[in-house]
Amino acid sequence: MNSRPGGRPYHHGSLPETLVTHAVALLDEAGAEAVAVREVARRAGVAPSAPFRHFPDRAALLAAVTEAVAVDFSERQLAAVTSAGALPFKALGTAFVDYALAHPHRFALVRGAVFGGARTPALEAGHRDFTGRVTELIVAAQERGELRRDDPELIRVAAQALVYGLSQMFVDGYLDASRAEALIDRVLDLFGLGVLGEACRE
Repeated sequence: MNSRPGGRPYHHGSLPETLVTHAVALLDEAGAEAVAVREVARRAGVAPSAPFRHFPDRAALLAAVTEAVAVDFSERQLAAVTSAGALPFKALGTAFVDYALAHPHRFALVRGAVFGGARTPALEAGHRDFTGRVTELIVAAQERGELRRDDPELIRVAAQALVYGLSQMFVDGYLDASRAEALIDRVLDLFGLGVLGEACRE
């Protein structure tokens, strides 16, 4: 048994998770280029060679980080839907942009790995599951009369394009992040005018 920083012990089997956690912290601090195996090992309190028993190289560690971030990103969006009192589809979009604003380096990593088209098998499976759940959300909203009766996939792609582009504009500094909350709300409301169902137009 080894020790984590702060004296908390971890069992050997949890070392990969610990290494990924520290790697994500490095990502948050300075971007993907800052994720170095030696520094991750130092922060985990293990020998520089220890990570290589679980990740053969830096690329493998970064792939694990990407998968962890993608899962977290998806879970945050779905959690927003669960806690939304009304219009869960709008809550999903708001959570997307909020995550990009709070974690710009994570968003940059996911943007390249998930939205870039060349997904690993794990990322592909996660992406397929997430988009399937979003499509189910759209269909359910259509059945409640909250969204217009149109191709659910088309609505999903249009909504994703909107929040993806809006997120990138904030991250790039094209839009003022200090106005994000109000702007996100207004932009999503404007988009909603095109997809709202009759029950929400009255």
